[in-house]
Amino acid sequence: MSEVQLTINGQPVKARSEQSILEAAQAAGIDIPVLCYHPSVSAWGACRMCLVEVKGMRGLQTACTCPVNDGMEVQTETEAAVDVRKFVLELLFAERNHYCMFCQMSGDCELQDAAYRYGLDHFTYPRPYQKLGVDASRKFFIMDHNRCILCTRCVRGCSEITANHTLNVRDRGFDSMITADLNVSFGDSGCVECGTCLQLCPTGALIDARSAYGGREKDVVHAETTCMQCSVGCSLDVVTRYSRLLRVDGVWGSQPNDGLLCVDGRFTPLYEERKRVTAPMVRRDGKLVEVGWDEALSVAAGKLKEGKAQGLATCATTNETLDAFQKLFGKVSGEAGLLEPVAPELGYGTSANLADILDADFIVVAGAQPLDYQRVVGYFIYRAGDQGAKVAVISDTPNKLSERADMTASYAEADDVAKAAAEAKKVVLIYSVGIKGKVMAAFRELGDKLFYLALSPGRNEKGATAVGLKSTKSNGAPTKFYLLSEQVEDPSLLGELNGAFTIVQASYHSPLVEQADVVLPAPLWYERTGHVTDLEGTVKPLSEVLPMPEGVRDDAEVLTTLAEMV
Repeated sequence: MSEVQLTINGQPVKARSEQSILEAAQAAGIDIPVLCYHPSVSAWGACRMCLVEVKGMRGLQTACTCPVNDGMEVQTETEAAVDVRKFVLELLFAERNHYCMFCQMSGDCELQDAAYRYGLDHFTYPRPYQKLGVDASRKFFIMDHNRCILCTRCVRGCSEITANHTLNVRDRGFDSMITADLNVSFGDSGCVECGTCLQLCPTGALIDARSAYGGREKDVVHAETTCMQCSVGCSLDVVTRYSRLLRVDGVWGSQPNDGLLCVDGRFTPLYEERKRVTAPMVRRDGKLVEVGWDEALSVAAGKLKEGKAQGLATCATTNETLDAFQKLFGKVSGEAGLLEPVAPELGYGTSANLADILDADFIVVAGAQPLDYQRVVGYFIYRAGDQGAKVAVISDTPNKLSERADMTASYAEADDVAKAAAEAKKVVLIYSVGIKGKVMAAFRELGDKLFYLALSPGRNEKGATAVGLKSTKSNGAPTKFYLLSEQVEDPSLLGELNGAFTIVQASYHSPLVEQADVVLPAPLWYERTGHVTDLEGTVKPLSEVLPMPEGVRDDAEVLTTLAEMV
């Protein structure tokens, strides 16, 4: 990589030798229009909107695919280039039904922006008014082929970012259409609903069903925060309007996910139907009744003062809350621990991050189900496999990654996988709580070439263990329990707590809440302010996207108040 000097519109520009004209221009603040280009997928050069003139080169060049050279002279807005751009736009508007007044993306559409930029105020060519299909077979999004300009951003995103390879283009010429799998509906396809295609689409062809017609870009508010749906810790751009969640997008170029999200991070929070806990409650005469915060905290503190209390927490909260929880039980006669299991320490090798997966030439998945619980990690493994890395799965039970793995072995065959991995240059071992000692021992001899990534099921497990919380279980004795929990997955816990005085701090109503003696409302992930620790060990901020409802208090502040009262 070396530095080159060129001029764009007479302006001296420094660029790197591997950059395209478009990348060099964008870095220098020079705008060249694009439609099929997006920095997160490979350049295709098909829409012809980025055509520029380069001195000494015959004809117009696509700026997104033409590499820079030392001494190159580029003009971006010559008469010839502008004429071609206008012609391309006129053809695009004639090809399908781009009637902007009826499109939910009107005002935020890249095609519309380009038309305004070049003064298109009428349809130059007769339009066929061909009625194309609208695919609404998926719950979370709609594909309107009438708005599609065949830029293939969605196709490239599905193949290169998620590596799921669901989308492609069928037929040719006027009959070309975006298709899922072998020309089936999205609902019948192998789509994983990551939503990458929606975020890449430059028009209104791919529509987020929840946010459609919810507000133009000028009307909405963006807030960056961290996803809390699993332990990966993806960066989010959360879009709101009128105190309502509109949509959730990934943040291109962010760590650790580089803009990639999964269905749980992008869509699940928008479809939450559980009833909120919005006021403290205390059990009286066998029934939970709403009370003020002072009374609820007084009852809770009085019971905790009696001692013999056990604190059980899930990791679905901030580092500050987990620290306050630990400190509370440092003052009462009891102990605090985590309800979720924690993946064991490997004891050797180098801790990996998600980028190491893409650099590896051999990936081993043992005792983990990334495509079920940390989907973004699974998609990174898919991408690494597409780039040539060998993928091995060690499991005695079905694993979705086995469908695209090069090796699938039982735990008894772990040594065979380790022998195959020994010939690789860089090995990444991805494991969870299901890993067995035989597997952990099998890869010890790989030395410096081994990197490991532990996938604990707790959403903020690294933040919890950093403050000293360890995995535990209820002791089963009829005593006092404090449960810091957004949702408890284990139904057996209800029976174990039967007869004990139980304090539950939670966001939603649940069987556990209905059984509690004291209920303290907690904020949702997008109402919290604080920090979480992602899968790589990086402490990341949580920002308040929407305010907490009246009657809900920050859970860390509640725990600190309780600690002062006991």
